[in-house]
Amino acid sequence: MAKIKITQVKSGIDRRYDQKATLKALGITKLHKTVEHEATPQILGMVKKIAHLVTVEN
Repeated sequence: MAKIKITQVKSGIDRRYDQKATLKALGITKLHKTVEHEATPQILGMVKKIAHLVTVEN
């Protein structure tokens, strides 16, 4: 599978609990931190849920 890089660009402060939990589940703990994951349907769904907080590179 292809890998994607996910970088947090907006803060998780004042966001709903499920969005904060999604950031934590992806391993994103700080602003401007980048993590790399396989592009599985589960990961892509999580990214879609927090698309307004992150940027994604292929």
